[in-house]
Amino acid sequence: MNNKQFYRTILIVVFLILSFSQCNSSHEVLFEENGNNWFTDGVATWQFENGELVGTAKDGPGFVMTEKEYTDFVLELEFKPDSTINSGVFIRCKNKELSFTDCYEINIWDLHPNQDNRTGAVVSRTTPRAHVATLHKWNTYKINIKEDHIQAWVNGVLTIDLVNEELIKGFVALQAAESGEIRFRNVNIRPL
Repeated sequence: MNNKQFYRTILIVVFLILSFSQCNSSHEVLFEENGNNWFTDGVATWQFENGELVGTAKDGPGFVMTEKEYTDFVLELEFKPDSTINSGVFIRCKNKELSFTDCYEINIWDLHPNQDNRTGAVVSRTTPRAHVATLHKWNTYKINIKEDHIQAWVNGVLTIDLVNEELIKGFVALQAAESGEIRFRNVNIRPL
């Protein structure tokens, strides 16, 4: 094989690898304005402002939830909580309701009265490995769940590394509870 054939072969291999990785990295946008693949429940209000999904709790809790169930995935989103909101990302919910026992509740609540359940915890299952301050600013959550292994990063800091086989698949939800406001944007899920 001469140099020209060698480089042509290398270019073809690189092209195939890049094409394959792009095909496998397709993601779905969750909770889009005017989307029909999610619903709301509870008394908290949910509305869109400038492309952001805003949850406001005054008289009680509420949530938005996917109509579709997911098993293994990477979920990435941005969130901006005020100092009074109790929020969270619920994954693998068994039913179309929120429950820290029948869902994995990845918490968003820096000022939780029990700091074992603050932002970065899986409520009732594991405490956060690190405390990351998130109030009044945009933050990122990356949640990776494959089989029985759950990992989550807040602003790039690993806060959850848990092995738990209780929940296999389920719905994804965002919560607004207690009182206050939570904003979400760029909510993307990539099934594995």
